[in-house]
Amino acid sequence: MDDLFANDPAEPKVLPLGPQALLLRGLALAQAQALLQDIEQIAQRAPWRHMLTPGGQAMSVAMTGCGPLSWVSDRRGYRYADRDPLTGQPWPALPASLAQLAQAAAQQAGFAAFAPDACLINRYAPGARMSLHQDRDERDLTAPIVSISLGLPAVFLWGGATRGERALRVPLGHGDVLVWGGVDRLRFHGVLPVAPGTHPDTGDCRINLTLRKAL
Repeated sequence: MDDLFANDPAEPKVLPLGPQALLLRGLALAQAQALLQDIEQIAQRAPWRHMLTPGGQAMSVAMTGCGPLSWVSDRRGYRYADRDPLTGQPWPALPASLAQLAQAAAQQAGFAAFAPDACLINRYAPGARMSLHQDRDERDLTAPIVSISLGLPAVFLWGGATRGERALRVPLGHGDVLVWGGVDRLRFHGVLPVAPGTHPDTGDCRINLTLRKAL
């Protein structure tokens, strides 16, 4: 794996990661406090949980979601659902400000028509990670993924079309936004184990929101 501009003070605010993938440094900073308040309210209605993989293993990240749909995983497989399986209730509504932020980021990356209908929210405690994977449970694979990072820093793994290809290591900080779609839509990606630390806004965790067009 290769480091990409790690610890480079001259790193640009907008960094292309591929033909149709863009890292927007600090794009969400101005809205970070409001986003965290929204997430707290969402988690009160749809509590954090460690979902099971189809193989029965608990994921290291805690998850919740909002919007008309959110992603779920259990022994029956990966899928989108319009109701929270934990509560039996519809997922909390997608905050308009969050949808607008995702749409603005997508537009900068060349996806002007993006309209998310699913938001998955991940909470990474120190040591939590996400192995290399593709996001391919969505019906509409022409729409991009918009990923927003809050709290503790993380190292994002940006891979290729196969799991075995060399992955770049991309440092992500509070307020950074990633967008990928088009020819980059099915690139493998993941997150290295989050290092211990404390962030003034999130405490000892990193929070990641990923917005998608699932249907």
